[in-house]
Amino acid sequence: MANRLFAGVIAVILSLTSPVMAQDKAAVERQFQSWLQNTVWPQARAKGVSRKTFEAAFDDVTLNWDLPDLVPPGTRAETPKKQRQAEFGSPASYMRGKALSDATSVGQSMAKRHASALKTAEARSGVPSRIVLAIWGRETGYGRVPIKYDAFRVLGTKGFMSTRAAYFNDELIAALQIKQKGYVSGALKSSWAGALGQPQFMPTNFLKYATDGDGDGRRDIWGSQADTFASISAYLVGHGWVKGRDWGFEVKLPKSLSCTLEGPDQARSIAEWANMGITRVSGRPFPDHELRGKGSLMLPAGRNGPAFLVTPNFYVLKDYNFSDLYALFVGHVGDRIDFNMSDFRGSWGKFSKMYRSDIARMQRALEKKGYDVGGPDGLIGFKTRRSVGQWQERNAKRATCFPDAQLIKAIVR
Repeated sequence: MANRLFAGVIAVILSLTSPVMAQDKAAVERQFQSWLQNTVWPQARAKGVSRKTFEAAFDDVTLNWDLPDLVPPGTRAETPKKQRQAEFGSPASYMRGKALSDATSVGQSMAKRHASALKTAEARSGVPSRIVLAIWGRETGYGRVPIKYDAFRVLGTKGFMSTRAAYFNDELIAALQIKQKGYVSGALKSSWAGALGQPQFMPTNFLKYATDGDGDGRRDIWGSQADTFASISAYLVGHGWVKGRDWGFEVKLPKSLSCTLEGPDQARSIAEWANMGITRVSGRPFPDHELRGKGSLMLPAGRNGPAFLVTPNFYVLKDYNFSDLYALFVGHVGDRIDFNMSDFRGSWGKFSKMYRSDIARMQRALEKKGYDVGGPDGLIGFKTRRSVGQWQERNAKRATCFPDAQLIKAIVR
């Protein structure tokens, strides 16, 4: 009797602490199959997908319970404790020297190997080859990273039960359209997030931006480097890449300049920033054609790391992967590939270990105090960084515009 009581207690604990384990997976699988037939199929049919294509896509497809951010039926979405995507983690870790040097050396080799295709893509789009190379390198290691997941299983799982189910549902329909139109033969392979090919396009972006770069009549972003370069370039142009402008500059800030001035919504001409005392770390003046253009202060680690003035092209790079660190990595690696630039002059400070759930808790506390953090998502974006700085200034503390464990405790108490 005691053993049965103990087992019952354990079952209750598991049901409270592990919602996925608590689910009857067989029942959820049946709900998934019903959802495919009653929800996905009508949407796919309306987009011109045949029943034959639909059935082939989902033949033997089951839920992938190992994917992150799943919200099975009957459970509640919660902010994850840990940050799984490196793009939203520690700046120092993401920008580590070996990752930069490896990406640079391989990128320089690839620049020589694919010079003709890169030159053609740049001439057509106005996007520098070094930027296209850096994105290619960051996304799939210059085409060397295997893409092994079944796209329909990934997108089906996440469209049925994830924190962004509506988004992935749309991507699932787009993947079915790709299959229907015959853009890919055989299985449709993706990343664990459903991204396709060497540029790692989500299916909707494939339909918009995948481009035939080698003139063979196909848009093969899996096997053709020329198509990959042309497609990445088309994506950036479609998101507003400004021909002739740089992505940004590493700069030195006067100690008197508030870090709360960060953000694209506080952009001003680079000439104005220069008049406020901001200078390039290289000691060279800003290019004349850049002085007239808009620039924004970007401090990925607040006052605890390098500082940058970035152009609108930086935010086009950020559209490719919604992360300041991603855009910074791409821009910097591109510069290193073409100009043999060294590491950033500014050093990354030490960062205390912070869980994503703790950051979200701090964000909610700041929102209650009237600050705009951009939403309590557990990610330290520019709105969160400057809100931290504003809180510090209003509480007579030195503004760093970046949280640490002690600061989080002070804000949430």
